[in-house]
Amino acid sequence: MKNKSFRIIGLLVLIIFPVCISKACTTMIITKGASADGSMMVAHSDDDELGDQRLIFVPSHLQEGFRKVYAHVGSYPRIVSPDRGPGYNTPGFPETEILGKIPYEEIWKLLGHQVPVSYAYFDGGYGIMNEYNLMMGECTDGANYEPVANPVKSAGNPLRIFYSAELSRIALENCKTARDAVKLMGALIDKYGLYETGETLLVADENEAWVFEMCAIPDEVCHSAWVAQRVPDGQVFVAANEFRIRYLVKDDSDNFLFSPLLIPGLKKVGWWDEIKDGPVDWLKAVSPGEYNHPYYSLRRVWRVFDRVNPDLAFSPWVEDGYTFYYPFSIKPLQKLTPGDIFGFYRDHYEGTEFDLSKGVASGPYGDPHRFTGPYNGNQNDISAKTDLSGAWERAISVFYQGYTYLCQLRPDKPDIIKGLLWFGPDVSYTTCFIPTYSKVNQIAETFQVGAPLELNFNMAWWAFNFVNNYTRLNFQLITNADIKPLQHTLESRSIDLIRNTDEAIIGLDEKTARDKLTAVCMDNAEAVVKAWWQLGSEIVAKYSDGYVNLPPGEYATPSVETVRSVGYPAWWLDKTNYKEGPVRYQMP
Repeated sequence: MKNKSFRIIGLLVLIIFPVCISKACTTMIITKGASADGSMMVAHSDDDELGDQRLIFVPSHLQEGFRKVYAHVGSYPRIVSPDRGPGYNTPGFPETEILGKIPYEEIWKLLGHQVPVSYAYFDGGYGIMNEYNLMMGECTDGANYEPVANPVKSAGNPLRIFYSAELSRIALENCKTARDAVKLMGALIDKYGLYETGETLLVADENEAWVFEMCAIPDEVCHSAWVAQRVPDGQVFVAANEFRIRYLVKDDSDNFLFSPLLIPGLKKVGWWDEIKDGPVDWLKAVSPGEYNHPYYSLRRVWRVFDRVNPDLAFSPWVEDGYTFYYPFSIKPLQKLTPGDIFGFYRDHYEGTEFDLSKGVASGPYGDPHRFTGPYNGNQNDISAKTDLSGAWERAISVFYQGYTYLCQLRPDKPDIIKGLLWFGPDVSYTTCFIPTYSKVNQIAETFQVGAPLELNFNMAWWAFNFVNNYTRLNFQLITNADIKPLQHTLESRSIDLIRNTDEAIIGLDEKTARDKLTAVCMDNAEAVVKAWWQLGSEIVAKYSDGYVNLPPGEYATPSVETVRSVGYPAWWLDKTNYKEGPVRYQMP
């Protein structure tokens, strides 16, 4: 593909139907005792539709003076900054609004030690993983109170400069352990306040995994609250746009931490009464539960748990969005591999009563995607509760996924190769997970460039989005005959590449090792993206005009004899007016 891009004119679309950028993610922790090789794993799908889809490498830098806190921006570019490395020095855009500046000395005081040079890390809509293998995942949750940012404190108007995204980045810049990250982020919330939605951040290192949840409170003094619960080793945790921590445990700091503002804040605003309500139920106290769409969140939690351990036989049906039916975490029936996690993220409820690849809505070719429109109302919103006239099931793999990743920390490997980020651009079902070691010096440029409203042949995301959109022509045929075989081949090659690189790195000094890891990962990423663009070109020709046009390799030369008519399946024809078509001259 030549170096060129084409801008999509979206004004007419926006006039017809205003598009909102969803932050509707699914995130998981697989503790080391729950994984087949003892890896700690954190996974996340960033289901943000038209948001900034870039994976950015933020290099280490001197931490002198003040740390800028940028406003949260969901669209492209999410950050424009001269101090976050070349990836965020985006030409043609002004610097992102700065909500506050915090002295680095203050951050280090809260942390308990100095970090004169920040840690390098991978960044997306939220911080992902740093060079010391601190890993994060995220999902947005509905909360009772979702205020806007407020960088200037005044009477009755508390300071609110933090959204979870900047919290996660500060933690990755300064922390090596999950517990340190939780304590630092909590302290920053307590002092500087939160704005916007409720949020869940997953935070894990080699030994511990924590679920860190936060929200704003409508009070000048007790302005924000947070809780954190440790996931027991040997268990799996999943969250899907609803707080998952329930009852507050006050005297177990090994497994439970929370804000000093929480209990007094809940009392002041009337969200919890000790006599009437008993122990603090975090989920019930601070949120409306699920979004307006029943099962928008809990169906995904059920699906992961049912695949992780079907013997538990959890019901997919619950009494309400606050149900206590699904536990905080569960033990898997069999220990899990990265491939298992990729499979969870590629799920449309296949084989269940909710299978999105079945029924009239899936069309003649079993397409599990369900596009949203005005008829969906406020199904993934809490600002305006309305009765829904209908709703699609919310699958884990969804058409508006921006990217999916799996962070993997392998305890039996040398430090230089312990950490891996498996990154899959666009929709998880039709993506290819591409590995990068956490100790690289840089990542492929194809991950770090481009916007989602401008077709860019240099951008990895567009390669996968392009192919995914072409599956609309004949979803089951194209995914099974073309996408899955290449997906399997390339992911298998990446697994072999990691195995061989692990061995080749033994005995090298750190600089040489980092350089080699960087070169290997960049070359592989570029090769995968190139292969995916080639797949897109082949699909365009192969399925042109509703036919299956077999490639020249199947015959000596392409001809009409190589073209197969596909048409429609009988069950679908029976549901159409096909039989009413003109087959005789007589009037019906």
